[in-house]
Amino acid sequence: MQRTYGFILGPGPCKPARKLTAEDRNVIISAFHDSDLGHKNYLDREDLKTATVALLGYKPSKYEVDDTYKSCGLIENVPGQGITLEKFIDVMSSKMAVVDEDDEIRQTFLMFDSQCRGFLTQDDVTKVFSQVAPHMQKHAIESAFKEIDRDGDGRISYKDFEFMMKYNTDN
Repeated sequence: MQRTYGFILGPGPCKPARKLTAEDRNVIISAFHDSDLGHKNYLDREDLKTATVALLGYKPSKYEVDDTYKSCGLIENVPGQGITLEKFIDVMSSKMAVVDEDDEIRQTFLMFDSQCRGFLTQDDVTKVFSQVAPHMQKHAIESAFKEIDRDGDGRISYKDFEFMMKYNTDN
């Protein structure tokens, strides 16, 4: 099963780059190791595509893969060569630095809101969890829904969803 890491393609270079955290770096390293089929200690072209999907949520074009190889000083189609962990961290750090947190939250909300109503119902949330976390207990999902539905109207508005996504339990 393909493992994903929750990053999607960001808004582009017009937004200021965010500072990558140690957790971001660890996610990049984990994606590298998960995608390095055969434990070669480098990513070949197919491994790079898999890692990009896992980190950024899209499959890179042949042009983007070629460009990445060239930016790492590699020649196309040479067997036994690929992108090392250090170069992969450099490449992905620059791509992840432009990921917009608010856009990521909007995209996640839209995935839950499959009927495009602008709010989430208990059924919407249960349906998503049945697909992404099928072993999660129904009462746990219902309890989380009630906690997120701050005004108790049986709907999770985008504002409620955004609050939940940005809420930091360390505070």
